[in-house]
Amino acid sequence: MSIFIDPPLWPAHGTHFSHLVSDTSLAELHAFAAEAGIPERAFDGDHYDVPERRFEDLVAAGAVPVEARILVRKLIASGLRIPARQRNKSLKVPLQLRWDAIMPGHDALFLDLLDRWSEPHRRYHGCTHLLSVLESLDLLTDPADPPRTVLLAAWFHDAVYRGIAGEDEEESARLAEDRLSAAGLPDAEVAEVARLVRLTSDHRPGAGDGDGALLCDADLSVLGGEPDDYARYLAAVRQDFAHIGDADFAAGRAAVVRRLLELDPLFHTERAQELWLAAAHRNLKGELT
Repeated sequence: MSIFIDPPLWPAHGTHFSHLVSDTSLAELHAFAAEAGIPERAFDGDHYDVPERRFEDLVAAGAVPVEARILVRKLIASGLRIPARQRNKSLKVPLQLRWDAIMPGHDALFLDLLDRWSEPHRRYHGCTHLLSVLESLDLLTDPADPPRTVLLAAWFHDAVYRGIAGEDEEESARLAEDRLSAAGLPDAEVAEVARLVRLTSDHRPGAGDGDGALLCDADLSVLGGEPDDYARYLAAVRQDFAHIGDADFAAGRAAVVRRLLELDPLFHTERAQELWLAAAHRNLKGELT
């Protein structure tokens, strides 16, 4: 079990940064970072970005200095490295292929949505989350295709994201109404997409609302991830709210977790319950304790 750090070669924000990784587990990495006083917002999925001024004291604290190429090899060997396809910047092509399957000929709207999902203040609520929701919809409806209105609602559900619960969903729904009407979709489809987007504010579709259940379940599928995936999710959410102090964030996050645990059902479709329910309850309860 070791913590590794590469030389501070990566320029940003007027200095150079190193990468700090574990060859064993994210839990070990987080524990080392916390002991060294590295803020949670410095975590980027499978490593911490640390400024040049911290290099020597992190080595003194036990981090093993290695060349950048060696650090990457150790991260890959550990199984903790996030594949390139799961990082926002590498997702334009797979997302465009999915967009073209439901809205061919509307490249300008695709690029607008891609720009929104790629905004620099997003960590969890970025392109990776969008692709995850779309892939979860595939799982929930296989062998059929998800309804187009549900897919479009997935594209728009966090298109506006400022971290303000309720307002973000409402503004995203209004954006869907405006852009899809301009794109020539029938009024009934536009209204349905907006309705579905608004559902993601509380994830409580009504009885018999099959499409609403699909979208809400796909949006919450991250809760049912494996422990390391869930740890990455938590770290990314923390970065989304980096402007909030630790105490206030902890209190707000605990309230969110309790609300999720009170949802009955947490997942509405039978397939989502089979895929994610047990792990989601384990992850949420573990987070509180």
